[in-house]
Amino acid sequence: MSAITTILRDNDFKLVTEFIKTDKKKRLTLGLADSLGAFNVYLNKFGQFILDPVQTVPASEAWLYKNKKALAAVKKGLKASAAGKVSFVGSFESFIEE
Repeated sequence: MSAITTILRDNDFKLVTEFIKTDKKKRLTLGLADSLGAFNVYLNKFGQFILDPVQTVPASEAWLYKNKKALAAVKKGLKASAAGKVSFVGSFESFIEE
């Protein structure tokens, strides 16, 4: 499976701008994408681009995405919480280090 098939979530593309040209530095300006931030850019052999919006993860949280076991446990907990399968186990205040 190619990278593009794993990120393509919908095949329903709409024409946003019919004709735009690059500036003197060969850049394209996409005003509509300003609020989306950063992108992964994919290019095929026909010169077509796919822009996939991405968000950064704070360095202090990146470990979670690198640790598959911990990430699976967090996802399991979130799923259980969403389903109402939670119970109060008391305060963890005594574990706080000052």
